[in-house]
Amino acid sequence: MKILIVEDEELAAQRLAQLIRESEPAAEITGPLDTVTATVAHLKTNPVYDLIFLDIQLADGKSFTVFEECRVVTPVIFTTAFDEYALQAFELNSIDYLLKPVNREKLRTSLEKFRRLKEYYTTENPNGQLYELIKSLKMPPTANYKDRFLISKGDALIPVKVSEISCFYAEDKEVFLLTHDNKRYIIPHSIEELSEKLNPALFFRANRQFIVSADAIRKVHNYFNYKFKVEIAADPKLEIIVSRLKTAAFKTWLNGERV
Repeated sequence: MKILIVEDEELAAQRLAQLIRESEPAAEITGPLDTVTATVAHLKTNPVYDLIFLDIQLADGKSFTVFEECRVVTPVIFTTAFDEYALQAFELNSIDYLLKPVNREKLRTSLEKFRRLKEYYTTENPNGQLYELIKSLKMPPTANYKDRFLISKGDALIPVKVSEISCFYAEDKEVFLLTHDNKRYIIPHSIEELSEKLNPALFFRANRQFIVSADAIRKVHNYFNYKFKVEIAADPKLEIIVSRLKTAAFKTWLNGERV
């Protein structure tokens, strides 16, 4: 099976490739490609793949643009940190939609679904019978985002609303919650877990260490190598750097638009 991975986060791409090889040891994996531009150029000059894993938010825009720029007849499994694009994804060549971080069992289920539906695909009409079948499949559930955290401090429990939170950050093998009034609490969640639990309209994962609230941001500075440095009111000394590959998505998010 020939598989193409399109993903702009290196660690996410490595994990995805590893999980694919666990289920499909003989798979020939190409990629990752990290931009819409590179993906369009590649698909125009390379043979058709059996399957494409396609991240929705790439370094230079949303991957839906790929379908506008070139004819894609290959089945697609979309991957994303958010679930609001489910309907749009299923209107294309999609046979499934995986939320990141990709779960091992869910990936296996998606690959099994691909094998079951493969006979429906033809290069002449990739969305015909298959699309009707796709519509009958269960769509991903609407995410339930956390609206508060219960903090344990000594013999007391302190409820903290997400509206009170400035950012989350990992430091010395601990994860901290920082409030707008500069109070810090250690919480029993990893940054990866928090990425799934928080509303993406309110919080943005700037890098592997930080998740920042839109309400906390006081100023954004240009940083070297086309990165951003985010200054938050609660603690302006914190080094919150938005990686170069995420700057476009960060600006979109900060402008109040869906990423």
